[in-house]
Amino acid sequence: MDRTFQVDLRGVVDLLSHHLYGSPRVYVRELMQNAVDAITARRAAEPDAPALVRIEPPELTGDGTLRVHDTGIGLTEAQVHELLATIGRSSKRDELGFSRHEFLGQFGIGLLSCFLVADEIRVVTRNGDHPTVLWTGYADGRYAVRLAPSQEARSEVGTTVTLVPRQDADQWYATATVTELARLYGSLLPVTVRVGSVVTTTGEPPWPTSPGATVDRAALIAYARETLGVDPFDVVPLRVPESGLTGVAFILPTAVNPAARAGHRVYLKRMLLTEHADGLLPDWAFFAHCVVDTSELRPTASREALYEDSLLTSTRESLGAQIRGWLVRLAKHQPHRLAEFLQVHHLGVKALALHDDEMLTLVDQWWPMDTNVGTLTLAEFRQRYGLVRYAASLDEFRQLAAVAAAQDLAVVNGGYTYDSELIERLPTVDRTVLIERLEPSDLTTRFHALEPHVELALRPFLTAAGRALERLGCEVLIRAYDPASLPALYLLSRSAAFTDQLAASRDKADELWGGVLDALAASAPADRPQLVLNHRNPLVRRITALGDPELVGLAVEALYGQALLLGHHPIRAADAALLNSSFLGLLGRAVPGQE
Repeated sequence: MDRTFQVDLRGVVDLLSHHLYGSPRVYVRELMQNAVDAITARRAAEPDAPALVRIEPPELTGDGTLRVHDTGIGLTEAQVHELLATIGRSSKRDELGFSRHEFLGQFGIGLLSCFLVADEIRVVTRNGDHPTVLWTGYADGRYAVRLAPSQEARSEVGTTVTLVPRQDADQWYATATVTELARLYGSLLPVTVRVGSVVTTTGEPPWPTSPGATVDRAALIAYARETLGVDPFDVVPLRVPESGLTGVAFILPTAVNPAARAGHRVYLKRMLLTEHADGLLPDWAFFAHCVVDTSELRPTASREALYEDSLLTSTRESLGAQIRGWLVRLAKHQPHRLAEFLQVHHLGVKALALHDDEMLTLVDQWWPMDTNVGTLTLAEFRQRYGLVRYAASLDEFRQLAAVAAAQDLAVVNGGYTYDSELIERLPTVDRTVLIERLEPSDLTTRFHALEPHVELALRPFLTAAGRALERLGCEVLIRAYDPASLPALYLLSRSAAFTDQLAASRDKADELWGGVLDALAASAPADRPQLVLNHRNPLVRRITALGDPELVGLAVEALYGQALLLGHHPIRAADAALLNSSFLGLLGRAVPGQE
């Protein structure tokens, strides 16, 4: 036969305290939430009914308990059984009118959360002309319902909830703590909340809540300073009618880690849901901190985060579009402010520009990039040089920028985060844009070949130099180029770099993977790295005139090591050994004598 599940209330409370709620402090929110819903229900029939929630901590009650009084609709005895003694049953709650859209939550589960800090809960409630009802619940799952004795009966409609504290929960009942929590969660509630004689509600939100309302920027900046502890760079009003959302995005004044999730302050129907909501904005908008109120977005079961659904997705997209629109307006009307913003938050804007054409245009026009001819925006660079030639990594730029500038080749440093990707995306939004990645061959084609008779005379030297670097797989060339102060340049094409990486991996791989890498190496292009000596350099010309093959080898090895270091190339074990041997060899030749 069918049986009914038996629920251990102690186990349910343990589940709530350790797995559902982040902290016992939510009990204040749940008590205020129930009180506000009761007031909302009463005012639907009596618009002029009082809207007051009074909280009395143990210091004020004098008997060690905490009491919450409200002027709400109250409950009948039947409603007490249905709402306070059942968990998860929604049908009766709907029939009784306590799941309507304008309510913040559900009476039963919210009151249950008070067992996080209480061993006993007493509810004294009166609905209309019905007699006052006393409900008493205990943490072990027992409860009792009876008509309240005359001395406890309420003379007015409403409810009083009394909590008898647990022994380990005294810190949550201190007057200062209760006042702080009431102000934290309920400062924007449309009812008056009072802890003792202190009113913790402030009324309307500081941001505009109706279309066309004036934005009081000074008030919003003061609010950000008081609430978030920052003086924002700017404020962006937010509005998404679909999700009943109004609020403001504060643009942070200092750089933040793009990988860190921004926590946003979210209110649900004017009750604080969380101070650390995740996923409200797109990831690229990490430079904005939002404070919003919503009536349609769904909370999670703990009411401490937003539920991820299609409405939250569309809201996130709408808020992202509004922040993007602010950036576009800034570029159009306040370019100097945009420049200030980009200096702080360029990573977020560039991340957006990777998939947003409007933002790519903004970056193209306004973001200054590092080049070997100075700091220029991409638009300025194209205007001067036509072709956007770029180095795809910071190391490539460091290795080739100075030499490229001496050959009248303007190069953009695409090695910083997103820069290469943005350059490569430019032709997709403007077909007139020409881009080209810088290759070492672009430089060698601009170097001057030597006169035939000079090159013929240097053949013995090149043979000795090539023999010195043969074991490293490096080819030696001699050309004439600027700057003359640079004796040698190490050039590594992408195909040669790939071959080097294969060789390094092959040395570390086992037999199986070694075979795979050998096959890849066999199919790879046969390009070799090049050490290009500069014939215009006086030291190089003196080295080429040496008649001692051993000294030539040592000198070329030393130039090879210097070119690696100057070009910021990685130093392999073989390179380090060569640097050491050439240094010691040259030192030995410079200090002759017998041991």
